Amino acid sequence: MRLYTGKGDEGGTDLLGARVEKNDPRIELIGQLDETTSSLGLSRALASRDDVKEWLIEVQRDLYRIMAELAFTPDIRPDRVVFGSDRVEWLGALTDQLSNEIALPRQFVVPGDTIPGASLDVVRAVSRRAERHAVALHRQGHLENPEILRYLNRLSSLLFMLARAEDAASGLHPLKAKTGLRE
Repeated sequence: MRLYTGKGDEGGTDLLGARVEKNDPRIELIGQLDETTSSLGLSRALASRDDVKEWLIEVQRDLYRIMAELAFTPDIRPDRVVFGSDRVEWLGALTDQLSNEIALPRQFVVPGDTIPGASLDVVRAVSRRAERHAVALHRQGHLENPEILRYLNRLSSLLFMLARAEDAASGLHPLKAKTGLRE
């Protein structure tokens, strides 16, 4: 089986329901979410905590659900692929749980205390870029589902807390950005 079709050799690709250019803003967001989920895979491979690995798999699957919704044009999108608020609520509850378990300093922290934590901080930055692009698409009328925006907004908070959880699992407290001292 050949992996490529050659149909995109001149810069076009398919949404389900339309042929578009590869630089279409919807394709760009799908690509940024693909980059996010690939980065999550690296973080999952580096994670020291089994619960973190399990949560990252769930997030990766959520991002695939979002990409599935975005892959359809609105006129043919089946209801079964519309991303729901239940996943946003799960993400928020997990972030709250971790926030109650992990003490944070009252200022910005410098990423990089552990390899798993640093990789999660990189994913956080990648996901924030995808979120910014999703907001732009929403403002342009190309992203109708507000649950996608809510999920991406909460995702960066979860990734921050997961990074701190990985750092704490190594016995480290975050390095504060302003003073260079550990709390």
